[in-house]
Amino acid sequence: MDFNFSDDQEQLRDAVRKWVDRSYGFERRRGITRAGGFDRAAYQELAELGLAGLYVSEDHGGMAMGPVEAMVVMEELGRGIVLEPLGQTLVTTGLLGAYAPEALKSQWLPKMASGEALVVLAHQERKARYRLDQCEATATPSGDAWKISGDKGIVPAGDQADAFIVPAKANGKIALFLVERQTQGVSTRGYPTMEGARAAEVGLRDATGTLVTQDGLPALEHAVDIGIACTCAEAVGVIDRTMQLTAEYLNTRKQFGVTLATFQALRHRMADMKMQQELARSMSYYASLKLNAPADERRRAMARAKYQLGVSMRFVGQNSVQLHGGIGVTDEYVGAHYFKKLTQLEVAFGDTLHHLGEVSERMQDTAGVFA
Repeated sequence: MDFNFSDDQEQLRDAVRKWVDRSYGFERRRGITRAGGFDRAAYQELAELGLAGLYVSEDHGGMAMGPVEAMVVMEELGRGIVLEPLGQTLVTTGLLGAYAPEALKSQWLPKMASGEALVVLAHQERKARYRLDQCEATATPSGDAWKISGDKGIVPAGDQADAFIVPAKANGKIALFLVERQTQGVSTRGYPTMEGARAAEVGLRDATGTLVTQDGLPALEHAVDIGIACTCAEAVGVIDRTMQLTAEYLNTRKQFGVTLATFQALRHRMADMKMQQELARSMSYYASLKLNAPADERRRAMARAKYQLGVSMRFVGQNSVQLHGGIGVTDEYVGAHYFKKLTQLEVAFGDTLHHLGEVSERMQDTAGVFA
């Protein structure tokens, strides 16, 4: 299998890396965090690079690219711990492009690709515990539209988004609906998240929604799998930069008159972190390459990848803090913010324990990764 990237993919990586280095420095990020955790101007800059339209067809103004290109982009955004939820845009554009009726695609995908509209997935409920088949929100028909009622939690940039993709039960079966934030009956309560981004609790009380698909559970699973693949790629970028920061610190900080990097025990610790870094990278590749596989195979692959990424994120993040000492958890030091991001990504779209259970439940007679 060829794991080399094409020239176009490398150019895409270079463009995103240059934007992060030049336009999304640590001080700008701190300013965005202080202002609430989401900056529409920064998101628009990502859209101007074409990133919001990665999964959008050319007919609707997008770039018509695939999972590998999305992985490349998310790695670079992870290295910059970018707060704006581009991964959510990849989730929702991928979902609408694959499952929505043509009229809905024509209405929303061009606006999403240009950055004019931000649409996020609002699927988490308090009692679900990462289970996608658990849904208490309800939908009832009302003329040509639907009335949606329910509560969704930890919706990324939920009080800033223009619309939500919402799962709700219609006639006893989960369906997906698009609900605009300004619609009557929608309420949001925004708050900063641990790593400095923004989320919201979203309440729906007879809010008008447009049907995306009646067969909502398979579509929702596909959307979450896109999110898992994006999360894995973003985590690889965060891990890469965490490793770089830790190595730089060990090579400059002195104790007993010599740099910390000369101590054999600490070098062994870095070697163990490097192993977890490469395991994370290989499983992120695996997730992206399996994203277009049949549903059962894809779901198994995402659970395996997210489990390994969770283990790697925890190991690298915690060891980085220990190797830095007290400075590793101070708000003034950038490394502490990478640790927070790893902690947040570990629970995104299902934590490590949840995906270990998924791997166990989906295990077949042959338990190998590529079975």
